[in-house]
Amino acid sequence: MENQLAKSTEERTFQYQDSLPSLPVPSLEESLKKYLESVKPFANEKEYKKTEEIVKKFQNGIGRELHQKLLERAKGKKNWLEEWWLNVAYLDVRAPSQLNVNFAGPAPHFEHYWPPQEGTQLERGSISLWHNLSYWQLLRKEKLPVHKVGNTPLDMNQFRMVFSTCKVPGITRDSVMSYFRTENEGHCPSHVVVLCRGRVFVFDVIHEGCLITPPEILRQLTYIHKKCHSEPDGPGVAALTSEERTRWAKVREYLISLDPENLTMLEKIQSSLLVYSIEDGGPHVTPEDYSQITAMLLTGDPTVRWGDKSYNLVSFSNGVFGCNCDHAPFDAMVIVNISHYVDEKIFENEGRWKGSEKVRDIPLPEELVFTVDEKILDCINQAKAQYLKQASDLQILVYAFTSFGKKLTKKMMLHPDTFIQLALQLAYYRLHGRPGCCYETAMTRYFYHGRTETVRSCTVEAVRWCQSMQDPSTSRLEQQQKMLQAFAKHDKMMKDCSIGKGFDRHLLGLSLIAKEEGLPVPELFTDPLFSKSGGGGNFVLSTSLVGYLRVQGVVVPMVHDGYGFFYHIRDDRFVVACSAWKSCPETDAEKLIQQVFHAFHDMIQLVNTAHL
Repeated sequence: MENQLAKSTEERTFQYQDSLPSLPVPSLEESLKKYLESVKPFANEKEYKKTEEIVKKFQNGIGRELHQKLLERAKGKKNWLEEWWLNVAYLDVRAPSQLNVNFAGPAPHFEHYWPPQEGTQLERGSISLWHNLSYWQLLRKEKLPVHKVGNTPLDMNQFRMVFSTCKVPGITRDSVMSYFRTENEGHCPSHVVVLCRGRVFVFDVIHEGCLITPPEILRQLTYIHKKCHSEPDGPGVAALTSEERTRWAKVREYLISLDPENLTMLEKIQSSLLVYSIEDGGPHVTPEDYSQITAMLLTGDPTVRWGDKSYNLVSFSNGVFGCNCDHAPFDAMVIVNISHYVDEKIFENEGRWKGSEKVRDIPLPEELVFTVDEKILDCINQAKAQYLKQASDLQILVYAFTSFGKKLTKKMMLHPDTFIQLALQLAYYRLHGRPGCCYETAMTRYFYHGRTETVRSCTVEAVRWCQSMQDPSTSRLEQQQKMLQAFAKHDKMMKDCSIGKGFDRHLLGLSLIAKEEGLPVPELFTDPLFSKSGGGGNFVLSTSLVGYLRVQGVVVPMVHDGYGFFYHIRDDRFVVACSAWKSCPETDAEKLIQQVFHAFHDMIQLVNTAHL
């Protein structure tokens, strides 16, 4: 990492932004052809024929008109989707976002120099926080290397949205406030907020023009920790961020009306670099089982998370760490990058601070004390109650599969991501006796402000293969051929989606144009097969590859009878995180993971025996 950084002096983090290509609009014909293919696994012949007619009618009628309007829109914008996606996927959503939208994950330091150990929370926290702040400084100076595929630069805009960024609730739509500026652009906030036992503290991380050191940060954290553990708890205003969005927006307006100082304090939290959470619990974690820590990061104490904040860095009493992040301003790959950077630094320095122990005379942290009344305290209690009720319904399991990993699948000429996606299809098919419509994230960062596209992993080819695996009369050779066909199909779809040739975002654009023009909802979107195949955010499997580093994360399922399934890939293992709702009698994260692990073995065996 260091060498990369040294080399990047001539190349600045955001220098290619303006020269990135615009997000393309795919051809209508191609998108509808791909859409029809994607509904096939979920239809009988009669249903499919009906949908085929609906699609044909759409293509020759209203669809063509909407497509023309979309092309017009795209002419005037470098990314025709950006604003729409932010609103529809995140800001218009009224469900509480802390559980339903945020993502969370553990930091991997516990696998090497920082195993769980009581009494290390503050010292380790000061080092972790310092490395995070160093990363912020690299961004400020634009010294972070530009991400590239080969020589092609990728969009880096999401990296502007991690620090000093916060969602603000609105009555019908939230907004994202970002206070981050590079050094060339001017002043940027330089304070962090610390939440502990329902109280809120703030301190500046720049003193006399430079970053304060871990021993200096330790002094600040120790002061806060001592104070909170020897005095009564605070009201826990942060819990309000876990409320339903409109309700939170109204409570926030009321809070501001009580005392104008409350607004000043809210803005301090919004503009802070990040929120540092001091948790009292010490979750169990091992390199084979991250279930408890991941669950606590996603569903932990709502009074020590600012649910709307882009980045909550969470510390536990046994010296393990993680994060909880609002998904609206950026996708997980940004935080994966930061988490990996911090982990590498901790590893390089053997988990210690090797610099000066000198502590300068820095102003002590300031406490932000909100003016609250009975009504606000009631709202806080209500927010906590609804949050804890929903949190207790969530099942989260994170296990490492250690029999093999990327090395072996690569050796077998199988793409490791596709390998896991197909294993998941087989697992779901075995467990539920039917195909599972699946959303896999593809990144579209080749384009200006590109974020994601949907890969629908449940293909006709995947289902044919799953059926062959369940049919004892099918030969091993035939099973293997079907598996390889499913692999080829998935690999092609992933490639298409990355280069702007997916169809889900295109269909979304067409439906939004109709809505904006005040037209009736086209039949394509009311057809039962549209939602049965996952359309409109109805995927029973919501999945994503978290990457090829030691970093893991999780979010909740998209639908009540679905699963969240997130995984990272290493040379010698696959780590998978699965979430499901306990109140749904049909889903069980434990059973799904076990089936996925069985599928891994079956697939490797299939390749091996077919070689014989």
